[in-house]
Amino acid sequence: MSLLRIYCSLTDAPQRCQWALVGDGGEPIVGEGPLAQLPQRAERVQLVLPAAEVLITRAHLPQSARRHAGSVLAYAVEDETVGDPDASQVSWLGTAADADVLAVADRRGLKVWGDALDAVGIRGYEVHCETLMLPWIAGEWSLAWNGSEGFVRTAELEGAATDCGAPDSPPLSLRMMLDEAKSRGEAPAAIAVYATAAESPLEIEAWQRALGVALRMAEPWDWRTAPTEAGISLAQARTRWRLPPGTLARLRPAAWIVGAALAVHALALVVDWTRLASEQRSLRASMESRFRAAFPEAVAVADPALQMRRKLAEARHAAGQPDSGDFLPMITNVAAALKLAPPGGLRVASYESGRMTLELAGVGDAGIRRIVARLLQSGLQVDNAAAASPAPGRPGGGTVVITVRSS
Repeated sequence: MSLLRIYCSLTDAPQRCQWALVGDGGEPIVGEGPLAQLPQRAERVQLVLPAAEVLITRAHLPQSARRHAGSVLAYAVEDETVGDPDASQVSWLGTAADADVLAVADRRGLKVWGDALDAVGIRGYEVHCETLMLPWIAGEWSLAWNGSEGFVRTAELEGAATDCGAPDSPPLSLRMMLDEAKSRGEAPAAIAVYATAAESPLEIEAWQRALGVALRMAEPWDWRTAPTEAGISLAQARTRWRLPPGTLARLRPAAWIVGAALAVHALALVVDWTRLASEQRSLRASMESRFRAAFPEAVAVADPALQMRRKLAEARHAAGQPDSGDFLPMITNVAAALKLAPPGGLRVASYESGRMTLELAGVGDAGIRRIVARLLQSGLQVDNAAAASPAPGRPGGGTVVITVRSS
């Protein structure tokens, strides 16, 4: 697996950077130059931040606040960052002792570098701090030293940058970290020193006397040659989704089958719609033909079914017979249905041209549904059952208006 490491400072403009392309077992390819010249198509990309630009600290968080990144966690370290919480990108790394370990970086700098990498085609990367890439074993601290300054990894998830020191005098910040660790009972048994420069002078005996801890020189260390599994990701930014090589070729037959199935389905829908439209036109033509055969004097036929009902009602009235749309048959069916309503539930009943409007009050939803069902069973059609505004001064709250007509 190829791994591209990009070393960047969040305080610098994203124009140039140092980089290293790490392969499987081979020597890394290193370089420095503009972002546009970065190697492409690496399977993993890591953004390596300097130790001095990442604050790793402890805090006590509620369980629900863990694994949240950004300004939400930034308020937990507001006293240490002494700035606007929204300016910090905070990640939860894990727990140490009884506390939570948080990593704090500059949000704006991360965004600027992220946009710059996006512009050159790198859209997915991990964010690492060189502090946590340093080798570490339990019971020891690891110190990266370039001859004048460095950084120390004190635990699996913790570490910090140091201030300046001298060959015969360790940094003051390192002494303070040791004193604090001793007060917590977490002092290391030894400190392993990793040289990060060709010349990193250090007088071990003088440092041991000043620190009160044994020192041992380890092999030189460089972020470029660190193992691919070294480090702990502070954030996963815009993870890329990439198809394995050859996937598109293997999926092409399936795509053709899916496309053909969709085409057949669309053709079947068009055929079915055309058939239904033809049946509708044929049925309407048949209804219009029957209406004209029964009433040849009709001038125009707009709605054969409605006009047929009206002509039938006229014929019944001419013969002295009631029609289902007349007031008396309708009120009989309505009265039968309103037996299910409470006393006084009917407030208003109005009739006009085969349509009756009922205004009910104090009837619950279940009662309204039963009344509507009874009206439908009696052969009437319910056009709507809408709730009206509450009636002032009347018990039962709002009213319900039901409009019915003959079928």
